[in-house]
Amino acid sequence: MTGDSAIFRDNLLAGQKALVTGGGTGIGRVTALELAKLGVDVALVGRRPDPLNKVKAEIEALGRKALALPCDIRDVAKVGETVAAVVQDFGRIDILFNNAGGQFIKPSADMSENGWNAVIGANLSGTFFMSQQVAKQAMFKQKSGLIVNMIINMWRGIPGAAHSGAARAGIDNLTKTLSLEWAAHKIRVNAVAPGTVATEGLANYPPQLVQQLRSLIPLKQVGRSEDVAWMICYLASEAGRWITGETICIDGGSQNWGSMWRIPDDDGDKAGY
Repeated sequence: MTGDSAIFRDNLLAGQKALVTGGGTGIGRVTALELAKLGVDVALVGRRPDPLNKVKAEIEALGRKALALPCDIRDVAKVGETVAAVVQDFGRIDILFNNAGGQFIKPSADMSENGWNAVIGANLSGTFFMSQQVAKQAMFKQKSGLIVNMIINMWRGIPGAAHSGAARAGIDNLTKTLSLEWAAHKIRVNAVAPGTVATEGLANYPPQLVQQLRSLIPLKQVGRSEDVAWMICYLASEAGRWITGETICIDGGSQNWGSMWRIPDDDGDKAGY
């Protein structure tokens, strides 16, 4: 190491290559842009081409190379093909941010098999198979790499989100397990667990609900996408070189306080959802 101890500086991560799933919107988009500002070329993966292409243009405007690759991460064969395309173009993958996923609110008693499988597939299986392919096609050969997985609150029950909570809890253990299995290859595997973040999705909620959520956060403010992106950049820097197997909460202290969701009173009460 040199005597320069600055963490965030121009070209901090120059020459590195990243793959960001769910890179067309929200936290994925902002993380891709923050990485590009630090000198990283970024491959953007997601189901919808239009948002990916818009972010691709934003990254190219910063002077970095970008790829926009439509892919449903629940399709294991397509995941392998997509990773191969990134390796073919970039030559390597130094950073993988498994950001893609999703959920919907549904009482557990009414959950369909397809609904359950769709969320488990996108969140848990998609994260695993994308990590597996990036490791096998790039990071094992490089003997280096950083994988960061996305987790939401899985320390408490969330009424109406049994599928999502189960998947994210699985990702937490997956993070720990892969960090041990792949340590010999000098691959670090961590996870970020954001609380309520002001992304495009939050705008779909009633203002009174957003205000209620804000009031239940110890720091009394919702997060920004940058709060998550900066942690990922930190982990990718030399400062994060000795951190692996960790799930890092970025939530204004919410994990230490009460639940944001009311328990339904009876079978007909949907208010808790």
